[in-house]
Amino acid sequence: MAYELSGKVKVILEPKTFASGFTVREFVVTVEDGKYPQDIILQVVQEKVSLLDSLQVGEEVTATFDIRGREYNGRYFNNLQAWKVESGAAAPAGDDQPPVSDKDVPADFDEFEDDIPF
Repeated sequence: MAYELSGKVKVILEPKTFASGFTVREFVVTVEDGKYPQDIILQVVQEKVSLLDSLQVGEEVTATFDIRGREYNGRYFNNLQAWKVESGAAAPAGDDQPPVSDKDVPADFDEFEDDIPF
């Protein structure tokens, strides 16, 4: 099931490539939610990493994403995996199809979770 959110790009992080060759890149979108705007972190993986190349901080975007969940060492993690990003005034970036599966996600991918400050 696909979800969408719209907001302003706050941060675009550099891509990270793991020893297995798996690449992930994260970006943060600020979504206006009444009195308290929400900063939502999303990620793109593998060939979708290039979707962020043309984005600028402060740009209005709509991201289409899937919610991914997994267990690692008795802990559970969720990720919002974007597969289409549309700029406010530009043509859509990416295709209209979500990734087929998570089978290519490497075992060392969970090391990335240690970088999240919470």
